[in-house]
Amino acid sequence: MNEKELYRLLTRLQQGELALEDVYDKLKNLPYEELGFAKLDHHRGLRDNFPEVIYCPGKSLAQIEQIFGRLAEQSDHVLATRAEEAVYHRIRESIPQVKYDDVARLLYLCRSDLPCPGQVAVISAGTADLPVAEEAALTLEIMGVKVERIYDAGVAGIHRLFDKMPMINASQAVIVVAGMEGALASVVGGLTSRPVIAVPTSIGYGASFQGLAPLLAMLNSCASGVAVVNIDNGFGAAAMALAILKSRD
Repeated sequence: MNEKELYRLLTRLQQGELALEDVYDKLKNLPYEELGFAKLDHHRGLRDNFPEVIYCPGKSLAQIEQIFGRLAEQSDHVLATRAEEAVYHRIRESIPQVKYDDVARLLYLCRSDLPCPGQVAVISAGTADLPVAEEAALTLEIMGVKVERIYDAGVAGIHRLFDKMPMINASQAVIVVAGMEGALASVVGGLTSRPVIAVPTSIGYGASFQGLAPLLAMLNSCASGVAVVNIDNGFGAAAMALAILKSRD
């Protein structure tokens, strides 16, 4: 549940479209719903920019199905990250409206539109970085954000980035996704005044150490206004970008 859904619920109560018992059933799971193996925070969207999000690895199909189903009963927007296709087929049996993106590995439900809080540019250094970049981009779109994608614009051919600067500068935040040596985040940070959220990826040869090398390079960036999230954490970058946009309200 988020502010829009709560306001709509109370408006329907005021207008007599819902009984008090119906509203009570929607709100009774404060502060959380106990499932035994999980505690669902249905009201996180009222306190934070994101509702409860399901991280799929480590959970069984049955657990994901139950969590997703209970969240879908309370909210129009449900998101599960790092989901396998088998999860999608399982959830679709009970929730036909669910959608799945096999590149971003996102399973999601969107039954209503959210107000657009602004624009974010998502830049990837190489095509191999697309799964992480798309995790960030699609997560933002699910939350109503306008996303401009600039893919395969790494430092090996940096001229591919220059004609995109008007698009970058028109955004309120920029996400830069890069593996290998991770230099793209510093380059972008030196070209724009927009806040840059750097995402190191585990793409690269042996000395990249599964993303450690680009992580350290991004942390040591000499460009101002560059912040760094964890390796392959496209979702975390999207959450930070949305927080930046929301802080402008």
